[in-house]
Amino acid sequence: MDTWILRLFLFLICGASGYFLTKGFSPRMGLWGLFGGLFLSALTLLMEDRLKKVSLKNLLGSLIGLILGIILANLISNAFFPFLFGEQQTALPLFGLLYGVCGYIGLRIGLKKGGEFHLSRGPQDWKSMGKGSPRDGIAKILDTSVIIDGRIADIAETGFLEGPLLIPQFILSELQHIADSHDPIKRTRGKRGLEILHHIQKQIDVDVRIVDTDYPSVKEVDAKLIELAKEVQGKIITNDSNLNKVAGLQGIEVLNINALANSVKPVVLPGEEINAKIVKEGKEMGQGVAYLDDGTMIVVDNGRRQIGKSIDVVVTSVLQTPAGRMIFARLKEEASRENRGKDNYYPLDSEF
Repeated sequence: MDTWILRLFLFLICGASGYFLTKGFSPRMGLWGLFGGLFLSALTLLMEDRLKKVSLKNLLGSLIGLILGIILANLISNAFFPFLFGEQQTALPLFGLLYGVCGYIGLRIGLKKGGEFHLSRGPQDWKSMGKGSPRDGIAKILDTSVIIDGRIADIAETGFLEGPLLIPQFILSELQHIADSHDPIKRTRGKRGLEILHHIQKQIDVDVRIVDTDYPSVKEVDAKLIELAKEVQGKIITNDSNLNKVAGLQGIEVLNINALANSVKPVVLPGEEINAKIVKEGKEMGQGVAYLDDGTMIVVDNGRRQIGKSIDVVVTSVLQTPAGRMIFARLKEEASRENRGKDNYYPLDSEF
């Protein structure tokens, strides 16, 4: 509501100013001045909407570039065209062209280079934060998918991750957008991601830093993550396979949570005994299904009648599938009976 009042006040001020500035010439000119003031107000509001999408760093860069462009134009005019100051008919168009070109070039260069400014720390701080000392470690940048996944909080709590965890502002904006979605599933995922971040920030031994750096010229969030990783010389933590491939092609080191999970799964060999709780029946007749602590599925032959019980089983084979590992096992008592049967078996041609 306050915004609309300010905009209405802007229209009134500009319209009244245009009217009173031109009505002295004629009443008709006063009307043209009124319309001109209203047009200027509309143009100002249009510029406001565009400027809201530009980061503060780019605005500062544009302002500095514009000032430097005007200073350069002033130096050129004083050095090369001092004889034109008395001839307004020739000087005004030439100086207008000179100041316009230099100001525009300075504005554009400042806008482009403004993204290299760091308001919260200097370039040397960024460089040292990315590379890190042997004690601090290299900075790790969190992706949206790995935040929503949630396992990063447990990994950080164990102390295996060294160096600061960087959370870009554009990742927070994406999480907020997901949390505000009309889709209940997306909304739940977004809220979970925000809760995970809050949990990580409360961990005493974890250095979490919110990064304001943005790249307005880059539209995709994954591309922004890669640009930030290049700038701070850090690593990206994700479980997105596509981001993993794209970042790898550009020389950015990626830590994949799924790869880590697969590498730390316990090794199970055929013949090994496991204690497992049968939780449901399998697809085939008489099969029971159990799970290891890491979620690996165990298919137990003749385990259906043991549903709800924790029993000892013997691994018969391990199968690696695209979805993960599957372990096939049989009941320990059945394996023991089979082994006893083999021990009591004697060939017919044996000598006594």
